[in-house]
Amino acid sequence: MMEGINAKYVSQKISKTRWRPVSSSSLQQPDIFATGSWDNEDNKISIWSIGENGISGLDDEFEGDPQLVCEHKHNGDVLDLQFLDQDRIVTASSTGAVIIFRHHHNSQTLSVSQLWERAHHYPCDNAPCTGIVCNSPEIVTVGEDGRIILFRADQEGVLRTIENADSSTIHDVTFLRTTEILTVNSIGQLKIWDFRQQGNEPSQILSLTGDRVPLHCVDRHPNQQHIVATGGQDGMLCIWDVRQGNMPFSLMEAHSAEMWEVHFHPSNPDHLFSCSEDGSLLHWETSSNSDTPSFLQGGRNTSIVSRSAIAPAGGNQSLISSWLTGDSSKGHLETTHMLPSQTLSVNSLDVLGQCLVCGTDGEAIYVNRRVPI
Repeated sequence: MMEGINAKYVSQKISKTRWRPVSSSSLQQPDIFATGSWDNEDNKISIWSIGENGISGLDDEFEGDPQLVCEHKHNGDVLDLQFLDQDRIVTASSTGAVIIFRHHHNSQTLSVSQLWERAHHYPCDNAPCTGIVCNSPEIVTVGEDGRIILFRADQEGVLRTIENADSSTIHDVTFLRTTEILTVNSIGQLKIWDFRQQGNEPSQILSLTGDRVPLHCVDRHPNQQHIVATGGQDGMLCIWDVRQGNMPFSLMEAHSAEMWEVHFHPSNPDHLFSCSEDGSLLHWETSSNSDTPSFLQGGRNTSIVSRSAIAPAGGNQSLISSWLTGDSSKGHLETTHMLPSQTLSVNSLDVLGQCLVCGTDGEAIYVNRRVPI
């Protein structure tokens, strides 16, 4: 096993995994994460701890092994899962429901605190809710029905629905700023929506010209909201600058099958992580000062196509993200495989501090507490 990686076999296919947020003022590493399952007879949402109360002293490898804290039955597959705050978790269900679970720290139990049963639906059937993004107390969900719904925790109704936001499935959503979201869909489009506008039209549409490759995931750069990363069915990682026209800034051959999730590191966004149906989990690191090609991809050639790789006119060079500097084909990007060996599909990953967690169709959760950030 690779140093620092703990594998936990959990007898269920893991569709989603997320760290519980730690307060930004504390320097502590995250120690609690949640998982959701899919494609099992009974799906669950589970809370795990890697705190020091685990089995230790017997052997180093047991230390930090995830311990199950509590779990709760989940109707339908868990298609997305996000922490709203320290105590509440929002899930997206294949039944079309949006559910808020509360984690009671004293009794270490989970309960349903809010439920919007058929938030996403077709005229006479449920439509899977495919993605969630939270900016407490606001929750935005997207679905196979092409709807975008805005909720507020602790309010029963729906704040806003953008009907027919898309004629295809919307797969993922992220906030660009407090009033703007960005969605990705199954025909390869990124759409920006401004909640200050009343209509049902996006304020901007971006896409890969000529390609209608489904996009499955999107993440926004934590400090520079105009930079987003997307991944899709062809395994390509795309970096976009939404201010610069409607084409991706760079395209990288990342995975040999569908990319399920992509995440910038929340506090060190020169690092980015992606996971795939092909069983791999990649750590991407951009270094704008490196002169030597350093593709650490185990011999597999990473081909990179860079477009318009120049600083925006009048831009202050020091403020330009290293994802948008120089020509990335000159090797300013290192790629490292994070898992010891190919496994079944890696469906989900999350990274916080130096801790990384991922969940697989091989019914395993992998935790690495020494990510080189």
